[in-house]
Amino acid sequence: MVAAYLVGSIPTSVWWGRTFHGLDVREHGSRNAGATNTFRVLGKRAGIPVLMIDILKGFLPVRILPNFTSLDPDSAPWMWFRLALVIATVLGHLYPVFAGFRGGKGVATSFGGILAIHPGAAGACVVVFTLVFFTTRYVSLGSLSAAITFPLAVLLVFHETSPVKIGFAVILCLLVFYTHRQNIGRLLRGEERRMSLAGAKDSEE
Repeated sequence: MVAAYLVGSIPTSVWWGRTFHGLDVREHGSRNAGATNTFRVLGKRAGIPVLMIDILKGFLPVRILPNFTSLDPDSAPWMWFRLALVIATVLGHLYPVFAGFRGGKGVATSFGGILAIHPGAAGACVVVFTLVFFTTRYVSLGSLSAAITFPLAVLLVFHETSPVKIGFAVILCLLVFYTHRQNIGRLLRGEERRMSLAGAKDSEE
């Protein structure tokens, strides 16, 4: 669990900004240490690798760490352990020990965990996010829509019956909504800014 949290705590956007651009992305744009703000502040050349690394932060611990345990891959404890790893990694991204506990919103890292556990549901999330984002240009709305899609896809599309997986999907969805609570307020007030499809730095997720 600690290892997963530490992996999640790697502040990709902060370290990338400081190393290659001499700035802290948390002091610019939306002041958020996530991939979206990296696109906004530093552009695509920084945003794409930061996004990929943040996804891997959620994916790799779930795929690798369980192999170092004695748990049976077909057992409920194995699944519980993998789901707990996702939560630990996301919490690391939200509250990174390596960056003063000021992190991002956990969407990319959550997606990496979903991809490791349920690739089909992850694909559904990508489709919904893409449709919503390219239609509205609101990254936050796309993220929220994808979050809702995850438990719905698990239940209605893939007919999952495991209470553990269903509960995990609901918890992760609620976590995304919690981290986007300010965005939800701005969306309701009509104050949320849009992300340029060209990567211009004018969004405020």
